[in-house]
Amino acid sequence: MSATVTLRLDDNLKQRLDRLSKATQRTKSFLAAEAIREFVDLNEWQIGEIEEAVAEADREEFASEAEVRRVLGKWGVGGG
Repeated sequence: MSATVTLRLDDNLKQRLDRLSKATQRTKSFLAAEAIREFVDLNEWQIGEIEEAVAEADREEFASEAEVRRVLGKWGVGGG
């Protein structure tokens, strides 16, 4: 099942989408849906990670000083 969504694009972006559609032999609808899908996937993942980090902080699940130093050392940043 799919739904129709209407959106406005500035002229430059519309022209770029037209060129991409022709070059890839994909419809503008397909390309727009794919771009939105990737955007939503990424943002859902980021929000989920942030929510999990906040929950860990609320539970006071923090890295120990030794763990922080080990990671800093791994990256060559003054932690040893």
